[in-house]
Amino acid sequence: MTIIENAIYVDGHRAYAPLTLQETLDTLDSSGGMAWIGLYRPDEAELNEVAEELRLHELSVEDALSGQQRAKIERYDDSHFIVLLPARYLDAEEIIEFGELSIFVGENYVVTVRHAEDFDVSNVRQELELHPEELAKGPDAVVHALIDRVVDDYFPVMDGLENDVHEIEDQLFSGETNVSRRIYQLSREVIQFQNALAPIPTLLSRLGFELREGQEHEGDDNIELQRQLRDVNDHALQLLERIRGLRATLENALSLASTLVSAQLAEQGVKQNEQMKKISSWAAIIFAPQLIGSIYGMNFDNMPELHWALGYPFAIFLMLCVGFGLFLTFKRNDWL
Repeated sequence: MTIIENAIYVDGHRAYAPLTLQETLDTLDSSGGMAWIGLYRPDEAELNEVAEELRLHELSVEDALSGQQRAKIERYDDSHFIVLLPARYLDAEEIIEFGELSIFVGENYVVTVRHAEDFDVSNVRQELELHPEELAKGPDAVVHALIDRVVDDYFPVMDGLENDVHEIEDQLFSGETNVSRRIYQLSREVIQFQNALAPIPTLLSRLGFELREGQEHEGDDNIELQRQLRDVNDHALQLLERIRGLRATLENALSLASTLVSAQLAEQGVKQNEQMKKISSWAAIIFAPQLIGSIYGMNFDNMPELHWALGYPFAIFLMLCVGFGLFLTFKRNDWL
């Protein structure tokens, strides 16, 4: 069994650390506390064993095993199944690396199934153990702490994305040719990040609703948890607003990049057109004397100019006049 950590908490304090799942269940029944079982990438047999003992719904177990789930919350009788998508930003590659955290929540137990490499549930556990008054509130407090940590970890991801978008804004006018590709890649990461975060407010609203249903039985602890969930919800909504702004910025940047590329191509076309005008003009000026020279170079006996003493100066003069005339014509029309 790939149990990373296993503990039973009574009144918010770690009272027992069972070594086996069966020992956990036996102690839980006798102590009246809360069990928190942490699993890391369990195989089907291992998770089914936990599911059988805790009577977890088969559909939630199937989702936890298959992975690739969206963030969500589902209720099965008296238990909940929650999926969160922890994330971190790899700045060098400009990609977001997502993990997956599945949480089974019952009346007196929490089972976390971690598929994320860098999201360490034990850190959340250690922080909660420093505040036994929070752990004493039961499984709902553990769920709040896990969601809060996932959402807090989204802020560095958001900061990394915004920093790279600011770099793109500076890069747009530098004439770099790969800026459009970079914009497209970042847009894809932003969309994936938005898809991971978007269900969080709905998830928190449903949790808050469940807490309100049990308010008469839980008292002040329940009310305080609702306030804490609203605070996490505010953070999630702030991130969503920033993501929407980032998507709009990237869309505008991509449109601007396309416009700048079109402008550059048009400018190059104008330059090439001007160069072709100059080349054509000089070609015409050079061709005119060649034409005259080729005519007089045919040496036919019936050409009187061949026997004229001024024939050669006349041919040179004609070449110069035609060439100069073409030069003035092209110059007047801004071809030269």
